[in-house]
Amino acid sequence: MKDMKIEDCFRIGSVLKTKGLKGEMQLYVDFDNLADINITSIFIDIAGKLVPYFVESIKFLQKNSAYLYLEDVDTIEKASLLVKKDIYLSNKLKPKKKKSDFTLKDLKGFTAVDDNEGELGEITAIHEYPQQLIATVTYKGCEVLFPLNEEIIKGIDVVKEIVMIDLPDGLLDIYLD
Repeated sequence: MKDMKIEDCFRIGSVLKTKGLKGEMQLYVDFDNLADINITSIFIDIAGKLVPYFVESIKFLQKNSAYLYLEDVDTIEKASLLVKKDIYLSNKLKPKKKKSDFTLKDLKGFTAVDDNEGELGEITAIHEYPQQLIATVTYKGCEVLFPLNEEIIKGIDVVKEIVMIDLPDGLLDIYLD
């Protein structure tokens, strides 16, 4: 297997602790629906390098927990070297988001483009308030907040990761003054 780069992978969790003497490890899993993916190999971040391991067995317990056996990791000593290390899967295994699963919270990382001002920048955060979601974008060195609602959002291009917006007149001036 060739060297994997971190951008070719997505993190699924980390090794919490060893279990027993045969190399079994308990994982902390923070990726949803991992049980739906057929995992045959994983990558473990060891000193900044992604090292491939073949999976012998993986058992999912509850939502955030799994037990893992790796090929060639058959003693507690070998397993304990992997404790607290992050675990990655190849992006090829990443489940595609169904369009129906897409929510406004998924706009984080999208580029906001205003009808009048043009490109504002990347949405760096989305805050959830009782009545609405508020997006944060850094524009001309200032943090600008705007609500994500039907009046402001004019269109979303999921493929190009662009959200077309029409900010109310004067909103940007508040932040840029």
